[in-house]
Amino acid sequence: MSWHQRHKRAYRKALEVGYFQALYSMYPSAIQRYSGWHADESCRNGHRDRTTGREEERENEATDSDSETEEESSDESQIECDISNMDISEELRQYFAQTERHRQELRCLECCIKCLGGVPYASLVATILCFSGVALFCGCGHVALTGTVTMVENHFSRITSDHATLTDVVQILQYIIYGIACFFFLYGIILLAEGFYTTSAVKEMHSEFKTTVCGRCISAMFVFLTYILGLGWLGIFGFSAVPVFLFYNMWTTCGAMKSPIANLTSVDNICVDVRQYGIIPWNATPGKACGSTLSDICNTSEFYLSYHLYIVACAGAGATVIALLIYVMATTYNFAVLKFKSYDHSRTTKF
Repeated sequence: MSWHQRHKRAYRKALEVGYFQALYSMYPSAIQRYSGWHADESCRNGHRDRTTGREEERENEATDSDSETEEESSDESQIECDISNMDISEELRQYFAQTERHRQELRCLECCIKCLGGVPYASLVATILCFSGVALFCGCGHVALTGTVTMVENHFSRITSDHATLTDVVQILQYIIYGIACFFFLYGIILLAEGFYTTSAVKEMHSEFKTTVCGRCISAMFVFLTYILGLGWLGIFGFSAVPVFLFYNMWTTCGAMKSPIANLTSVDNICVDVRQYGIIPWNATPGKACGSTLSDICNTSEFYLSYHLYIVACAGAGATVIALLIYVMATTYNFAVLKFKSYDHSRTTKF
């Protein structure tokens, strides 16, 4: 049963007991409001005769005081709404609670979608790849250089002055590795932050971000700097392949000593001379390793570890080149879109 039906039934019961005699004296407009709610003849025959005259008088008074009846009618409508709310308050409370929870879930979902839409996935992948490549190159390269110096000192150059230059060069390269690691750690974070801002600007997700000519110049600077660094890392990638080639030659030579073809010649005639690579001077002694000595060198942990670390360092340099290439494409695209938007929006655009 609806609240309207319950209200109507309560009105008829009150009419039977004569309750509305006092109500009509206080609110004359109630006659018109509840005139259609009167009970059947069987329920109100005893009250019609007593109330007919008074109802007509109150109806005439109601027409003379329209302003008062309008206010009273509005008050009664408010009371009626309050009664209806009281009747279904628990149901409404549950409905509103469920609706509010649903709205909060939608807001959270929309916020997550908006945040995910503003993530520069290209820059994020490039940052992860750049950090991994730089870490592999710097860490493995540092340890491999140390192992190379140890191997040269023990087997190819017995006099310290002969490999002093090599030791100094290795130390300089290790310091350069420290600087590269620190620089690219900061530069990767800066490029990732720049990718977040420009991606949000391109997708027009945050209207509060504004850019000027200076902002677009900064984006252009990142494009140019990343391009130069990419060329530099391309050179580092080629340079890191040189020790891999040298150690590969030694590895294959040691493998050739164990093959059946080596039995046709003397093992002592199979040698590796590191002086021809410019690592140590020509007057260094012994400068080369032959036969069983070369086989012993290939079985040392310094040779095995350095060889594989050089391979990993070269792979890390290649990964860094790919990461910088992705950076160049992402920053160039974002700069081009911002430049295009600057022509559509007078002098400023979103950033």
